[in-house]
Amino acid sequence: MTDSVEDTAGPAGAQSPDNEPAAAPEGGYPAARLRLLQDETATGPDRRAALARLTDDWLAGLLARHGTAAGLSGTALVAVGGYGRGELSPRSDLDLLLLHDGRADAGALAALADRLWYPVWDLGLALDHSVRTPAQARKAAREDLKVQLGLLDARHLAGDPDLTATVRTAAYADWRESAPKRLPELHDLCQERAERQGELQYLLEPDLKEARGGLRDATALRAVAASWLADAPRGGLEAARTRLLDVRDALHLTTGRATDRLSLQDQDQVAGALGMLDADALLRQTYESARTISYAADVTWREVGRVLRARSLKPTLRGLLHGRTAGKGERSPLAEGVVELDGEAVLARTARPERDPVLVLRAAAAAAQAGLPLATHSIRRCATANRPLPVPWPAEAREQLVTLLGAGTHTVPVWEALEAEGIIPRLLPDWERVRCRPQRNPVHTWTVDRHLVETAVRAAALTRRVHRPDLLLVAALLHDIGKGWPGDHSVAGETIARDVAARLGFDARDTTVIATLVRHHLLLIETATRRDLDDPATVGAVAEAVGSTRTLELLHALTEADALATGPAAWSAWRGGLVADLVKRVAARLAGEPDTELRGAGEPTAEQERLAIEARRTGGPVLALHTRAEAPTEADTGPEAPAPAQEPVGVELLIAVPDQPGVLPAAAGVLALHRLTVRAADLLLLDPIDEGPVLVLSWRVAAEYGSLPQADRLRADLLRALDGTLDIPARLAERERAYARRSRTVLAPPPRVTVATGSSDTATVIEVRAQDAHGLLHRIGRALEAAGVAVRSAHISTLGANAVDAFYVTGADGAPLADAAAHEVAAAVERALQ
Repeated sequence: MTDSVEDTAGPAGAQSPDNEPAAAPEGGYPAARLRLLQDETATGPDRRAALARLTDDWLAGLLARHGTAAGLSGTALVAVGGYGRGELSPRSDLDLLLLHDGRADAGALAALADRLWYPVWDLGLALDHSVRTPAQARKAAREDLKVQLGLLDARHLAGDPDLTATVRTAAYADWRESAPKRLPELHDLCQERAERQGELQYLLEPDLKEARGGLRDATALRAVAASWLADAPRGGLEAARTRLLDVRDALHLTTGRATDRLSLQDQDQVAGALGMLDADALLRQTYESARTISYAADVTWREVGRVLRARSLKPTLRGLLHGRTAGKGERSPLAEGVVELDGEAVLARTARPERDPVLVLRAAAAAAQAGLPLATHSIRRCATANRPLPVPWPAEAREQLVTLLGAGTHTVPVWEALEAEGIIPRLLPDWERVRCRPQRNPVHTWTVDRHLVETAVRAAALTRRVHRPDLLLVAALLHDIGKGWPGDHSVAGETIARDVAARLGFDARDTTVIATLVRHHLLLIETATRRDLDDPATVGAVAEAVGSTRTLELLHALTEADALATGPAAWSAWRGGLVADLVKRVAARLAGEPDTELRGAGEPTAEQERLAIEARRTGGPVLALHTRAEAPTEADTGPEAPAPAQEPVGVELLIAVPDQPGVLPAAAGVLALHRLTVRAADLLLLDPIDEGPVLVLSWRVAAEYGSLPQADRLRADLLRALDGTLDIPARLAERERAYARRSRTVLAPPPRVTVATGSSDTATVIEVRAQDAHGLLHRIGRALEAAGVAVRSAHISTLGANAVDAFYVTGADGAPLADAAAHEVAAAVERALQ
């Protein structure tokens, strides 16, 4: 049923009044209709319009003939709903309203209605009909949202045009007046329908009309536009709706039924009728159309919510119609060049996407981490003005991509927005081959591209289990990328993943790990469920394929994330137990191999030694800032290219301080107060010329937003922190409260602190894996100080939004901690981070 005024089916075995036979309805309409539907040259919008015109003429003739015969005047026949829009598919129902001015005899009016409705039933067509005065139609619309929506598409067919014009004018006036109340009701209807029918863009047998992203949603967007409160993004929307209508036409013709469900058994025929290669091509185009409509609906309903919130603050009419409140919204910084405004992440006024190729990724990562939508106009500005990223990507771009992937469920809407505006294929050219690609395995819930994103979402919850969450997240995004190519998708995917990882700027070793994970992402689940785990050859084959305990750790997490993202039937406690048993056996086989990930104290550089000597001589902290710039790529140069600017991509901060309690938390706290994000860090304990130990901290930092602080200010605050006159915990707590009031953060997995047994002969290694946050390293340092251990060296890594830190600590005697004491320290640090 379309949005009509009543739903009244024809009586069983219906015949026209006066016993007119059902096999011989009025005039030559049936034959003309059949010829039109059999004409292969008439397709798409032209055929729908021609069918509507043909039906218009037939119904107008019925009203003229029987109305004149009955001596009735003051009536009008009106098409509403889909028929009112002139969109008649071969088996579409007819939505009709017989208007009258209230002066006609009730019996004569009923007889006229019968002579209009019965011929439609005689043809076997579904009919929604009603008989009303304009006042009654207006009253019904006020009481029933579906009636009101149907009248927005009212179209005059025959009779008194003034009656139709009266109803149309009143319908639009009432709709615009009641929109603040009716639009939330319409949104609720759309949401309820989506929950019942699912998302068209992922269903193997989608309902073209009722599923989310289908024809109903496209109609709802027309109603929103008619309210004048908000409008849908226009790009591709009408083309998407037209393609869905074309598919429905072909479905009606091939099945001979009035159905909107694209069943599996009908897809090949429908694809052939539309001249497509196969059913997969049909589904892919259908999914793309649904995705366009779904994205437009998301953007539109978000704008509706913003405008209605603004109305509650009584904005001026002019400001409302332009989507703005009377006052200016508060802007809260999220990242460099990105702010929060009216519940969205938008580009700052000073942002320059034409000079900052990483900006779009930084904005996306900031939006996802804050749980905010990324404003459409900001994405489009980046898409229009952004320079392409150099290849390989700079470190910041790679880190921002990892941060976006690690944001959990908030990643999905931001990723979809980037994809809808064409950003993702520009960043990852291989993505286009898997975009909207169907998976004809009923175990799979999603298309290939959405499955890849969902796997990254699932992997984000497992990042505390692995030492390299960045490799896990990227491998999750790429593990099925080979499904866009012929042959074994794991084999094809390995080659693609190797190319993509190198493009993203991973070094050779990390690239090999990512490629291995993609090549063998099915190895653990297939081996665990199909092979004898007691056979040494089974364990040996897996160990040989994986190669190292660290890769095994990553592959275990990827296997679980992949299965969880596939669907409820792909993972269970039983399967998980089998995989865990296999991993345990393979890890035991690999245990004899040296593990070089964790490092002890390294050799100091000449710069570090110089600063250590200076710190010992002066007795206070010594700082040095070194800005690194990205070299121009070949694409940036050429005879017509302007001289490329050397954009700073990172800052190395060296701090040397005579050894004393509290250096690590003090230095980390000062950096946090100055809004410096720590991307990597190393702490070394040096003993220059035997004059006493000096701590040398090497930081790779970046300004969270704004400019870098002066080294003199950092040194002054560090001195105050060390002598106790700067209360860092209180300052950080105050900032955290202010930040929490205006921002939402992603729900991250809980921190995990462990003892890396056997990693060092001279120290105990405490590993910390947690969500990167303001003052995180300061809290870790304070917890270690409170535990009474000495930090001999530390190695800090921020991989996207994940902090992966290793601290080499000793007791007061300079020796490694006993096992019990080490685990107590780890537990204390974990409690401090919760």
